[in-house]
Amino acid sequence: MALSYGLFICFLLWGGTELCYSHSIWQRGTPRVVVKCLEAQLVVTVSKDLFGTGKLIRPADLTLGPEDCEPLVSMDTDDVVRFEVGLHECGNSLQVTEDALVYSTFLLHNPRPVANLSIVRTNRVEVPIECRFPRQGNVSSHAILPTWVPFRTTVFSEEKLVFSLYLMEENWSSKKRSPTFQLGDTAHLQAEVHTGSHVPLRLFVDHCVATPTPNRNASPYHTIVDFHGCLVDGLSDASSAFRAPRPGPETLQFTVDVFHFANDSRNMVYITCHLKVTSADQVPDQLNKACSFSKSSNSWSPVEGTADICHCCNKGSCGIPSRSRRLVGQGQESASRRRRQVTEEADVTVGPLIFLGKTGNPDVEESTSSLTSLMLGLVLAMVASLTLANIVLGLAKWRQAAFHPGK
Repeated sequence: MALSYGLFICFLLWGGTELCYSHSIWQRGTPRVVVKCLEAQLVVTVSKDLFGTGKLIRPADLTLGPEDCEPLVSMDTDDVVRFEVGLHECGNSLQVTEDALVYSTFLLHNPRPVANLSIVRTNRVEVPIECRFPRQGNVSSHAILPTWVPFRTTVFSEEKLVFSLYLMEENWSSKKRSPTFQLGDTAHLQAEVHTGSHVPLRLFVDHCVATPTPNRNASPYHTIVDFHGCLVDGLSDASSAFRAPRPGPETLQFTVDVFHFANDSRNMVYITCHLKVTSADQVPDQLNKACSFSKSSNSWSPVEGTADICHCCNKGSCGIPSRSRRLVGQGQESASRRRRQVTEEADVTVGPLIFLGKTGNPDVEESTSSLTSLMLGLVLAMVASLTLANIVLGLAKWRQAAFHPGK
């Protein structure tokens, strides 16, 4: 039965009793994985008949998250395997959006040979899981700050920044509903920062890397943005680029031609970006820029600022922060200033991007197709030869019978 690349999403209904719903990982059949998002826990229940074939999987072949958390001990007579972990455990990743806290992880079925055999009879499956917790805020206008709250505490609250990274629809009008792609498609990404009561800021994408898991240090990997804002993915056969002009200084949009990792059986990619901000009135420079490569002009161009800030993208080195910038947070300024610096940059992950219709090695497929065509040609040639031989033999017998009737 063919696998479906559906995404398992569990929404927490604040104050509700039914905390989640399930999806089937097949296009037909009953749900095989049920996810529940509790206040501090993630509960995943997996049917032992995971593939719906009647052949039961082994609990030892199931793990949860990048840290390979093991399931609870189950009896041989149990029909399901259960995981109960904390939301922050097992390497689960957290993304803070403007209206939600999103915890992402995955369930992995990785069958291993039994006893001394060197074969397996079930597929490797990686199931993305996501829990979304709505954020609550104060909707009252004309709020009064309590007089007993220290002033510096109020400043921290007002200056706290929220960084986000989204997949967008092709027209940039809304967030993409489905994370699925075909090879050859273009992913539209939008990075933004929610500034609250902060002074006006300008957002930059400092660095981006793509990996097959949420772990940004995983292997294999592919660098998309490097050298403090150079979109290096556009140097290859891709048309990846930043979009200009920006919708606003707190938002930066860019496109990436989708891809998958060669010789890797996983059909998904995660993109992790390091986002940072500067004052909106600060002039862009080599350390704070958004540069795209144009193949037609064979040159780099910035979203804003002068063209010379992108020249370092060709060198593969765009300098290091000046001494005064590196001293921030090292005892040269007040403790309150150091604390505010912490919120001015963050790593944010979007994914998984799921690729539909991914096939095996194209070279092998092409070779197999060529061999099949050759064999078919040989068979047709043999059939034609035998048919021609029968016709010639029939004509010879007819001629003999016609000219020698008595024989």
